[in-house]
Amino acid sequence: MGVKLPETVNDAEKISPLLSDYIAIARPDHWFKNIFMIPGAAVAYVLGAPLNPASLLTFALALISTCLIASANYTINEFLDAKFDSFHPVKSQRPSVSGRISAQLVAIQWLVLGSLGLVLAWYISPQMFLAAGLLLAMGGIYNVQPFRTKDRIYIDVLSESINNPIRFLLGWLAFAPAVFPPSSILIAYWMGGAFLMAVKRYAEYRFIDDPVRAGLYRASFRRYTQETLILSAFFYATTSAFFLGIFLIKYRIEFILSLPLFALLFVWYLHLGMRLNSVTQTPEKLYKEKHFMLFLILLTVVVVTLFFVDIAWLEILVTSRALN
Repeated sequence: MGVKLPETVNDAEKISPLLSDYIAIARPDHWFKNIFMIPGAAVAYVLGAPLNPASLLTFALALISTCLIASANYTINEFLDAKFDSFHPVKSQRPSVSGRISAQLVAIQWLVLGSLGLVLAWYISPQMFLAAGLLLAMGGIYNVQPFRTKDRIYIDVLSESINNPIRFLLGWLAFAPAVFPPSSILIAYWMGGAFLMAVKRYAEYRFIDDPVRAGLYRASFRRYTQETLILSAFFYATTSAFFLGIFLIKYRIEFILSLPLFALLFVWYLHLGMRLNSVTQTPEKLYKEKHFMLFLILLTVVVVTLFFVDIAWLEILVTSRALN
């Protein structure tokens, strides 16, 4: 008599759950994205927040809290997307698609990770707790019905990329918990994240290379086209640059000299997104693009240098003159 194999992915006996599978759906390899907290801390310092061992320790704790909450969001994302990921050429190999993940254990993992992240955030400050709670809530809004904004054209990009200004805020609050950051930099950060996400969508759409299958994988792809994705990316980039310019001119005019480098950053990233099998589909692997990473280092050095250099003649850009 042969061994009877289970017939459905819901069969609890199908495959024994592995600890590695639950670690995988928490995506610790995506913690790299929390580097977006660093500019928030840096801007707070530039605008006068103190830099000392206490603030650095607070930032380290905030980073751990954010990583835990991000993993909670990734956990439900992987589980709830299992039936859709089965139509993706690569994501179809994920543990959740293979039926090796238990709904009960996913719920426990989400609860434990989210709770630990929130408790740590509360230990830091009530403001940090609220920002961390917002990050966790956005994971639910993005993934869970009846909201599930990831299925709605344009709203999917905007609702996921809003995590960028939330990360910025988390980094800022580690250094300046009593003050809200400038709205111009938050909007610039949001639209910059939307640009990155739109380019990722564009690269995914091209990689699947089948509109019907793409629509089965991601519901928003039923209404997107390559053209609308590129046009939306252009809109996000120009809006981000506009508000970035406002922030740079308002708070330190010398920073305006870095704007061409930021423009090149957008162009270069779009160029990467237009490659076949683009790395922009998996931004956590962007470190493999060595020339791009070197450019990011150069941009960082330029911005840091401009913080310490005063250029008096740039004041002409913000000095109003009456015709009479």
